[in-house]
Amino acid sequence: MTIVGGGMITNDLLLPSLYHLQRTGVVGNINICSLNNIPLKALKENREIQEAFPGQDFAPYPSLSKSPNSNFPELYKEVLAKMSPRQTVVVAVPDQLHYEVVMEALWHNQHVLCVKPLVLRYEQAKEIEKIAFEKGLFVAVEYHKRFDRRSLIARRSYERGDFGEFIMGEAKMIEPYFYRFSNFQNWFTADKTDPFVYIGCHHVDLVYFITGLKPVEVSVSGVKGKFPNGNKGYLWANGRVRYENGALLSVIDGLGYPDAGAGNNEQCLIMFCEGNGKTGMIKHNDQFRGVSHCYLEGLGCAGSQFNYVNPDFYRLVPWEGPGYGPVGYGFDSVAAIVNTIHRIENEVASFSKDESLKKRRQTIKDVDKKGIIATPANSYVNELVIEAARVSILNDGDAVKIIYKDKPHIEPRHRSI
Repeated sequence: MTIVGGGMITNDLLLPSLYHLQRTGVVGNINICSLNNIPLKALKENREIQEAFPGQDFAPYPSLSKSPNSNFPELYKEVLAKMSPRQTVVVAVPDQLHYEVVMEALWHNQHVLCVKPLVLRYEQAKEIEKIAFEKGLFVAVEYHKRFDRRSLIARRSYERGDFGEFIMGEAKMIEPYFYRFSNFQNWFTADKTDPFVYIGCHHVDLVYFITGLKPVEVSVSGVKGKFPNGNKGYLWANGRVRYENGALLSVIDGLGYPDAGAGNNEQCLIMFCEGNGKTGMIKHNDQFRGVSHCYLEGLGCAGSQFNYVNPDFYRLVPWEGPGYGPVGYGFDSVAAIVNTIHRIENEVASFSKDESLKKRRQTIKDVDKKGIIATPANSYVNELVIEAARVSILNDGDAVKIIYKDKPHIEPRHRSI
């Protein structure tokens, strides 16, 4: 297995999850590629990871003996070229680099786990879907909110008609202010991405996951600011998504939750639904899940003493084995994807080449249809929304339509855009 990208998500979720799957026999050796060895050294020295996974390690590319001032943007290609076919490549690089890394992995016949969003354009998602299916390779997008028990309960109840039909809602996710001081300031620039695309895609996917309703129009306005290094980016974004049944979802995102705040972020989702002579409601207050701690010293996300503790996304806790084990829907999401790849390969281990390809394609179809794990086939509306959002935010919030008939595409409401 190879992880391409050694940044925040690799540190906070991916590597610990994969280490646990490694010690339970699902994952073999782990390589991690990064632009330079600075984040790789930090991963090696992470005390929490060391305590949780004693004796486990990864192969760093570039090696730690290289100068930290040297960058190796093409090194991951050399590492992928040396992998045996039909292993797993985890794509954890900035959004605008996903396409080229995913395509490189497919070129070398590798299954793919990609952090969200998969890509920034619908045509790229369809290309990935086509090539992966032809090769019998599984590509999954790590939209971990799909694995939150709240989301799964809501999906089942919505399918049964318990809420009625979604008609009006609001989603919010404000990430910590200190993100501005991270590597975000080097790639989260206004010409590349924005909070709606990077953060809001979670809730856009989640509403589609729960309801099955397709978005048909997107409008996003942003507020620009400067990162500490002087780069300009959209630090705040406000979006409005219209659905095929006329429903509206307001989406508020940003990089500005106070460092002194008690939570790791501010996030919630509320969905009002119309029924027969009555209304229904789905309300998830995700920023506070009923657990709060007050420490003797500052231990929170930014060192605060009083904290709203989210036990549901990802935590390292005592378990029956050595060190500590990961729990939460973040881990569940990673595990579901990796276990699916593991199952695919185990099932075809004794098959002929033709039988293997046929079986792998059938399993991919089954996962697409089930719709729990996000794949290019069952989450493509996200790429259409993202593509529309980028056009909108760069044009002062002008509405952009999503057209599904014939060949899905976006179409600015004002064609002069």
